[in-house]
Amino acid sequence: MIGVVIPAHNEGERIGASLASVLRAAAHPGLAGEPVEVLVVLDSCSDATAAVAERHGVARIAIEARNVGLARATGAGLFVDAGARWLAFTDADTEVSPDWLVRQLAENADAVCGSVGVDDWSAHGADGHLLQEHFSRAYVDADGHRHVHGANLGVSADAYRRAGGFEPLACDEDVMLVRALQASGARIAWSAQPRVTTSARTDARARGGFGDALLAMVGNLAGAVNAREGSRTPPAMQEAPGQA
Repeated sequence: MIGVVIPAHNEGERIGASLASVLRAAAHPGLAGEPVEVLVVLDSCSDATAAVAERHGVARIAIEARNVGLARATGAGLFVDAGARWLAFTDADTEVSPDWLVRQLAENADAVCGSVGVDDWSAHGADGHLLQEHFSRAYVDADGHRHVHGANLGVSADAYRRAGGFEPLACDEDVMLVRALQASGARIAWSAQPRVTTSARTDARARGGFGDALLAMVGNLAGAVNAREGSRTPPAMQEAPGQA
């Protein structure tokens, strides 16, 4: 059995598309009929997330933690106890490809760290095109990358257990798990084959995660543009340090 864990905090507007994509991946013929169970970990939800998950017929469990590491660990622990052989993780604002699970398993590794793509940058308004261009240049979306994303991560139950599982961290729980997997001698595939598309949202749920990284990138890009524009301004027009 394969277990898919999706942590969610007030994701009623987005999780429907995520669940639909995961259920398509769970029905892929390449899995040869192996059962796939999907669990949404409702972390301090006060919106319609639970109702959307129920409409999609997936399992739910509620916790009150506001901690993505604990949410992922809760779901993973339940699947390990239930006898799952493989654990796959994604996020409520992420859509996975139909062959997502098949591609993870095809790596024949103890763990698979996948890359992410972003199709819609419009949430960043006028900065969207700058961010898209910079992301496409700077982000390595190819086999052999070294990205770690909780939105595209898979691990065997045995390797997960040996590594000690997710730590109860509000951020970087995925990175710390991969480090623990490496320390335990796990075989890790750094693969771009399991495809997911995630959100370029500006209302990130996990502080310090991918959403915040994009916001920081926007700030850096805007600063660089302003610096270039300022360098082309005649000296008499530039403000001296300390001036209002």
